[in-house]
Amino acid sequence: MKMKRFWGTILSIIVLLSIVGCAKTAEVQSESTDVTVEAPTKGQSIMIATTTSTRDSGLLDAILPHFQETTGIEPKVIAVGTGKALQMGVDGEADVLLVHAKASEEAFVANGDGVERFDVMYNDFVIVGPMGDPDGLAGNSVEVCLKAIMDNQYTFISRGDDSGTHKKELAFWKQYDLTPEGDWYISAGKGMGDVLQMASELEAYTMTDRATYLALKDNLSLDIIVEGDNQLFNQYGVIAVNPDKNEYINAEGAQAFIDWILSEEAQTLIEGYGIEQYGQPLFTPNAK
Repeated sequence: MKMKRFWGTILSIIVLLSIVGCAKTAEVQSESTDVTVEAPTKGQSIMIATTTSTRDSGLLDAILPHFQETTGIEPKVIAVGTGKALQMGVDGEADVLLVHAKASEEAFVANGDGVERFDVMYNDFVIVGPMGDPDGLAGNSVEVCLKAIMDNQYTFISRGDDSGTHKKELAFWKQYDLTPEGDWYISAGKGMGDVLQMASELEAYTMTDRATYLALKDNLSLDIIVEGDNQLFNQYGVIAVNPDKNEYINAEGAQAFIDWILSEEAQTLIEGYGIEQYGQPLFTPNAK
């Protein structure tokens, strides 16, 4: 009788260990499956690679909830410089791009990395500097202002991040045959909000999109020094990434975003953003 109980106990232990082992195996498999399914599932969400100005200005927070409510698609945003956003498209790491460097965007499409480019909205660039304009540069053209900054070695903070703003700034130096170099010229490698804060703290100059400046103005000791120059026009475009990049690109979701942001609903939201808080719109819609 005792032997039967003994072998019964042994058998019970073996069964119990087997169950625990299976449970652990199932747990590991479950964890492994979770990791494997990290890639986005089509229809659930889209990855939007965009410039920091659309984030720092507050525009995305104002309009993207409407996109999700309308389409049921969750927008996930990575805000970086336009150059980095375009590279994410090249690498197949985003579904759709919302950026502002038209020549680079057109090259992106021409190279087969994007499907088609569409105008969405525009604002303008401005050059900002120390409050009160102590150096007397206000009202000049971009060329005169940048030449004075370089000749007098007034501190200038460059984005230095291959963003749309950085590309535009570099184009100006080149256009006017000026070479910005020396301790006075600081390449920050940061987004627009951070660069504006640096310029404020260092009583320096920088070039910014107007929307980000207005959104952060109350916390900055900076005034607009140059504005209104026709060359300061700042166009934003939207592009779906080529779905042939990889199987995880959500082409349907990207197209849904493009259709929505070009729609009357989204364009009206963009047109109204900023009026109540800043007394003027931060972006002007111009989808065709």
